[in-house]
Amino acid sequence: MSKKVLVISSSLRTNSNSEALADAFLKGAREAGHDVDKCSLAGKTINFCHGCLVCNQTLKCVIDDDSRVITDKMRCADVIVFATPVYYYSISGQLKTLLDRANPLYASDYQFRAVYLLASAAESDPETVKGAETAIRGWVDCFEKAELKKTIFAGGVNGTGEINAHIALTEAYEAGKQC
Repeated sequence: MSKKVLVISSSLRTNSNSEALADAFLKGAREAGHDVDKCSLAGKTINFCHGCLVCNQTLKCVIDDDSRVITDKMRCADVIVFATPVYYYSISGQLKTLLDRANPLYASDYQFRAVYLLASAAESDPETVKGAETAIRGWVDCFEKAELKKTIFAGGVNGTGEINAHIALTEAYEAGKQC
């Protein structure tokens, strides 16, 4: 059964390591016959949440910027994949801001059930990704019909292309095929 898969890449760096993970997941999902869409946060205008909570009644944020389109794509996806570099043991700031702005999804009839985290970091210690995973899990836990299915971590990669031949690329590809 074909699913709508949305991959949100939050790195602002061209050809980043987390972007490579996103592309590997997409390739696997595409080969499995899923309808895939990739959304990069690079170049997007996503302002900070005002905390007004109007979106809980209107299902739409009062701030008119790029987050509205992205949030609508999130609502309609069966699978959401967040790809992020790990900065200071957490997700990128642009991804955190998007998650805050995705608050209209909470009261909506969202479609997504499976969420994946793809993360890369210069630090190779497996504990490096725990803060990023906690951030994503905290968001996912607000959606009772959704589940964080898997976290894939590529540690020890910093410069562009350092992820090439990393086992995490194969893991991301296989997760995409099985999502």
